[in-house]
Order: sequence, then structure tokens, then C-alpha cells
Amino acid sequence: MARSLWKGAISFGLVHIPVELYSAVQAHDLDLSMLDKRDFSPIGFRRYNKSTGKEVTWDNIVKGYEYMDGEYVVLSEEDLRQADPKATQTIDIQAFVDADTVPLTFYDTPYYLGPGRGGNKVYALLRETLKKAGKVAVATVVIRTKQHLCALVAVGNGIIMNTLRYATEIRSPEDLKLPGSAKTEGITDKELQMALSLVEGMSDEWNPADYHDTYREDVLKIVDKKVKAGQTKTITAPSGEEPAPKASNVVDLVALLKQSLGGAKPSKGRKTAAGEEPAEEESGTADEEEVPAPKPRRAAAKTGSTRAAAGRSATSRSTSSHTSAKSAAKKAPAKSTTRRKAA
Repeated sequence: MARSLWKGAISFGLVHIPVELYSAVQAHDLDLSMLDKRDFSPIGFRRYNKSTGKEVTWDNIVKGYEYMDGEYVVLSEEDLRQADPKATQTIDIQAFVDADTVPLTFYDTPYYLGPGRGGNKVYALLRETLKKAGKVAVATVVIRTKQHLCALVAVGNGIIMNTLRYATEIRSPEDLKLPGSAKTEGITDKELQMALSLVEGMSDEWNPADYHDTYREDVLKIVDKKVKAGQTKTITAPSGEEPAPKASNVVDLVALLKQSLGGAKPSKGRKTAAGEEPAEEESGTADEEEVPAPKPRRAAAKTGSTRAAAGRSATSRSTSSHTSAKSAAKKAPAKSTTRRKAA
């Protein structure tokens, strides 16, 4: 059973819902330790008294607020609680707003809210009300020493409390040189339609299990390789690789979209933006003629005459294909797309 981080209640109007707060996320960061490169010993950090230089244990540590340079007011946990007892024990709902009106930039950290003792029915009532109304509850709560703005969101059978950033914490994008409208940037209907086709071809159901931290796995492979090679104390020098080239302006956006569409693999039965079901595998672009697949050859008999006939037939086909290819090359425009070779 997960350990609750906070116990209190959701409050709005005269409604009081006892709840417990649980972390909804867990980090899987690479746990890298800092070492002294001279002997590879781990580097430690200690809490020490800056006046005496002596180490201080947790039992002797208290919190303080510096109100003047070098002068502090000591604040105990009780002082912090007494500042606003209700705020430290209550998720106080301020308003109910449409779920899609809260910008993604405001969402910060998610937590699970579970019902406290005797709170199942009223918890379920709030959850179902949020679902039916299509709303999220905007509330305030004090966790540790900070008051958070938060949103209560009904998800499945539970309620998630997602802390929100205050408006003063969000930077304005006005300083960014963002592109203008499609018309201003010269985006054509053809380019937009091809981009939509690419999006449709790559569309799929959301399955979070399909995504994982591949970089962490790659680093752990290097760790395993170094251990097996007995190179645990070897410091790998820079490879001297040239930096990635700077992105240049795409002159022919249509050609790039065509290449992307050729590599996209739409899900079976999925329709494109034009409303037509795509073939299972594309063999070129919309501008190219279809290249018929070669017919399967019959098994040749093990006689010399049959093998000779097959050789003459193959030579004839090769000559014919070569002639057709030369003819097609003459007719083809200067700017063409590479065809996929038949298997």
C-alpha cells in the first residue's frame, strides 16, 4: 500500500470530503554519483555549521527566515501550521471551470487523491459530478511550506490533483519570433493536405506502454560493456565528431512531404485525409506510374535445354527492361523521385 503524503479534506460550500494525497509519478533518472577523478572515490556532502565548521546532525537543524542580512527568525512546523490552519489541512475549491480552458503550460505535478475514512460516497459524488459537467475544480492547498494552485480532475474511478503554476510563473511567448498565419508564411493548400495525409498515416491509439526512456537503456548498455571489458576506470575521450549541421531552409517542402509519405506506414484499415484507404505499402509518390510486380517464375526442369531456354528468356527480359528504362529516363522530368526497387 502506497504511503500517503498528506491527509486533509476537499472543501466547497458545505461539502467536506476526507482525502489522502499520494504521489502519482516516480522518477527513473540515471543515478550517477560524483567521483574524484584522481582515485575514483565518491564525493560526499555534509551539513556543517558555517561559524564553527563542525558537522550538524538532523536533530539539531531547524528552519529560519532571514529577515535581515545574517539575522533569522526561527520557524517551527507548528509556526508554519498556525499561519493558516485551514489552508494546511484543506483543498479549498475556488471555482469549477471547463476542462479545456486551462492551458497545458499551467499544469505541473500530478497527485492521486484517495478517499479518507468514511468518504467513499461523497468522493464518488464529486468525481461523477466533474465528469458529467465536463469541469475541473480549481483549488488552493498548502503542502509543506508552499501554497499551491491546483486542479482536481476526474480520471477513471479516481480524482487527480494536479498542481498548477501561477500566472506570474508563466513566461510570455511575445519575445519569441514565431511564424505568422498559413497565408503569411506562404503555405499552400497542397502542402497542408499532404501534411494532413502524413499525420493521418502516422496516427495511432495512445498507448503509454509503447514509449520508454531509450537513452537510459543505451547508457546502461555502455555501463555493462565497460564492466565486461574491464574498463570501469577508463575515461572515454571525446570522439572528435563534427557538430550536427545547422538546419537550412527547406526549398522544396512538397518533395520532403512526398518522401515522408512514402516512408509512413498507416495502420491497417485507416483512412487518409482524402478519405481513401491507403495501400498496405506505398511504392513511390502520387505522381509516379505504378510499376507492376514481376510474375513468379515456374520451376525450371533439370534438363540442359530447359536451363538454356530459361537463360535466353532471362536475357530477353533483361534487354527489354533495359530498353524500357532508357525510354522512361528520356521521358522523365529532370526532377524525379527515386523509385523503390522491386524485390
